[in-house]
Amino acid sequence: MNARMTPQRITIILCTFNGAAYLEAQLQSYLAQSHSLWDLWVSDDGSTDETWAVLEKFQRDHGQGREIRVLRGPGRGACVNFLSLLCHPDLPAGPVALSDQDDMWMPQKLARALAALGAAGPLALYGAQSLHCDAGLRVLGQSVSMPHPPTFGIALVQNVVSGHSAVLSADAVALVRSAGVPNAVPFHDWWLYQLISGAGGDIVIDPDPVLYYRQHGANVMGAHRGLRARIDRITVAMGGRYGDWIAANLAALAGVERLLTAENRKVLTRLRAQPRRAGLARARAFAACGVRRQSLAATAVLYVALMLGRV
Repeated sequence: MNARMTPQRITIILCTFNGAAYLEAQLQSYLAQSHSLWDLWVSDDGSTDETWAVLEKFQRDHGQGREIRVLRGPGRGACVNFLSLLCHPDLPAGPVALSDQDDMWMPQKLARALAALGAAGPLALYGAQSLHCDAGLRVLGQSVSMPHPPTFGIALVQNVVSGHSAVLSADAVALVRSAGVPNAVPFHDWWLYQLISGAGGDIVIDPDPVLYYRQHGANVMGAHRGLRARIDRITVAMGGRYGDWIAANLAALAGVERLLTAENRKVLTRLRAQPRRAGLARARAFAACGVRRQSLAATAVLYVALMLGRV
């Protein structure tokens, strides 16, 4: 059998914080995976509820034949928790699937991700769609596939790879570990999309849903749908917070530019050379580099914000 077709062992990395209310359902969904060759690494960021007890029980009950490792997290929020776990020196080599604590995976999630990564290049990041649910898993809607292929130019201003669905190839994990944990990037999934696309990797977006995504009021980042979500995005862009996020990501990418392709290093240099102030110069630089968001309306908001010095 071709080595590429041999069933792969994959490590699930789960980051938790006061997630006892929904955690058991997510853990049980791992056990229901059609691809059963998985290990589990968990980083708990200082939970004060029953999360640790739930994890220890799961470790005792289901640790036979697989590694289930539970660690104390750095206590600096979800982004640093995930990236620190990805960069843990003892993390096994091989593909890695990211998991949130409050979702529930469909049985085919790991199998679909590994098949998609197997058909892509060695350096690849997988993302997929989700069914949006309330706290009781009643389906409210579904995420929507984006119309344009995911590129580095889009990654600089919009994330389309949701962390709860993300799976990294072995080479992508090695790339992330080479980059280390950057300072002050706002979201771990957005950073992974930028870094891997910037290094010339394949970004594979599955058009089908592979998990149930709970919307319960305590999400770190909820679903981006509806009129209220659009208004919120415009408010964030015009208020400057979105511009702060982009600036933080550009600074972090500059710190690891050795890992990027020559073409994308040029893009990064050109964008960073333009100061963030009102006027046309910065907007022209972004346009010349092919930077855009997935929709025409969102791209228009981006360029208005650029011209106003908000981004």
